[in-house]
Amino acid sequence: MPTLKLTFRSFGEHLRALRTETELSLREVASHLLIDPSLLAKIERNERQPTKQLIKGVACYFKVDERELQNEFLSDQIAYKILSEEADLEILKAAEQKVCYLKTQRNG
Repeated sequence: MPTLKLTFRSFGEHLRALRTETELSLREVASHLLIDPSLLAKIERNERQPTKQLIKGVACYFKVDERELQNEFLSDQIAYKILSEEADLEILKAAEQKVCYLKTQRNG
């Protein structure tokens, strides 16, 4: 029976894949996004984090879903936080419940 293999990648890895698949240089993409090529390289290596504005610019430039990129970035943030705190994955269940609770509080 074939097994389903899930592929995960970080925002930076996704950005690098978009850039290399379109055969664009760091300089070309950075120029369009109005950032320094070295900053773009650091984002691709997950050494720096993108701003919301940069995520929006990447989505527009590569014609990809902004929400997908935003979700990828936010999931990176959560994963890095859990790793740095050496937290148990049970924290994700608690966070999910807390989000539901906070939504009900916000919506009255």
